Amino acid sequence: MSEAASTRTPVVLLPSLLPSLAPLLREWLPRQRWFAGKGRPVTGFSLVSATEMLPLGGAGAGLLHLLVRVEQPDFPDPDPATAPGPQDCYQLLLGVRGALPPHLAHALIGHPADGPLAGRAIYESLHDARLAELILERLRTPGALGPLRFDRLDDGGPAIPGGLAARPLDAEQSNSSLVYGDAYILKLFRRVHPGPNPDLELPLALARAGCARVPAPVAWYEATTPEPYTLGVLQPFLRGSQDGWLLALDALAAGQPFTDEARELGRVTAEVHTALAGALPTVMLRRPQTEHLAASMTERLDAAVQAVPGLRPYAPRLRAAFDAIAALGRRGRAWQAQRVHGDLHLGQTLLGASPPGSPPGHALWSVIDFEGEPARPLSERRKPQPVVRDVAGMLRSFDYAARTHRPWNPGWAERCRTAYCEGYAQVSGVDPRTEPELLRAYETDKAVYEVVYEARHRPDWLPVPMAAIDRLAATHT
Repeated sequence: MSEAASTRTPVVLLPSLLPSLAPLLREWLPRQRWFAGKGRPVTGFSLVSATEMLPLGGAGAGLLHLLVRVEQPDFPDPDPATAPGPQDCYQLLLGVRGALPPHLAHALIGHPADGPLAGRAIYESLHDARLAELILERLRTPGALGPLRFDRLDDGGPAIPGGLAARPLDAEQSNSSLVYGDAYILKLFRRVHPGPNPDLELPLALARAGCARVPAPVAWYEATTPEPYTLGVLQPFLRGSQDGWLLALDALAAGQPFTDEARELGRVTAEVHTALAGALPTVMLRRPQTEHLAASMTERLDAAVQAVPGLRPYAPRLRAAFDAIAALGRRGRAWQAQRVHGDLHLGQTLLGASPPGSPPGHALWSVIDFEGEPARPLSERRKPQPVVRDVAGMLRSFDYAARTHRPWNPGWAERCRTAYCEGYAQVSGVDPRTEPELLRAYETDKAVYEVVYEARHRPDWLPVPMAAIDRLAATHT
């Protein structure tokens, strides 16, 4: 190393770095699918941390890791719990080159007009195989790099091989993912919050408990200062697995039942819940907590009515579902709460090939994506909740699948719902349908959420949750 290289001031320490990148980020960020603040102007940035993962001073590509708070004005939102904050923090991995080769032209963010990187090409690094592979190299060996820390399971686990080719996945929404040689998948969290991310915390607890239904984290990395942030989790890539949502749609299209699969999914859900209850603390929801739960559901309903006026005629009957659990709490009813998936549906399940030595036809279902609803605050996603929250999410997913098929097949969905609850009871010993008031409240709350989501993002799908609203409201007459 030359004397000049060894004594240079790291680019990340220069105060002009972020101001020089700000004009580029102001244009680029709102176009990213994972950016939560769409529709509001970006008024400024503040730097949380910066790390040269690959030095930026050389002639080749450099890799710059940034945690940046994005400043935006507040705006009224029907559900304050899901509204983007005025200073959301984002993880950015920026490639830096003197000139961008043609195959990376689509990844260009821009060229700073001034500052320490003036005139150089700044681009999304995940499309650069060399830089993407560098991230895996960092994960292979635990340790610190500036404010970043790379870590592994307690026993270290099997060695991660080097030299695996990287490719980004295009189907991501709220995060980004890299696949390494069809052996591993690295989920990179984009909008990050201080504290443990459930998508690391829960699979890690399940792995330590010996639960094989969830891919165990192989390695991960975090920011340690100025606050702890979970930034990325590396897990086995379940090559050849089939998405539960697509399998359900295929069954509908072929006129085939899905009850065996639904029953097995019920058993799998109960296995995961049982393992989580054994690995992490549980609590009891008594009158104060139950009343707070019902009040929160009612508040979300009232906000949804303001956002989607078509809900207004149903509101009194929907509200009755929430009043019912509050009334039970006042009469002394209590429910156990524990850590749950938080956003369970068919798309969060994968069907893999039969394990070696298993009986013919026996396939392995896995549950993935324990982040919960990413739009909700991290503190809310980490709260213990009744297991019927996950059950309600899966029941709604069967209904969604059936509604996407023409003609609508309500019997298909009902048979799946029944089989799922039966499978759940076979493992847990408790049929979720024996708690009708709580299950109905959670299913209603989920349907209300779906109505707001579809009205905002997919108006053509709005009839799907509205049909559920009509059904659920009819049960409260």
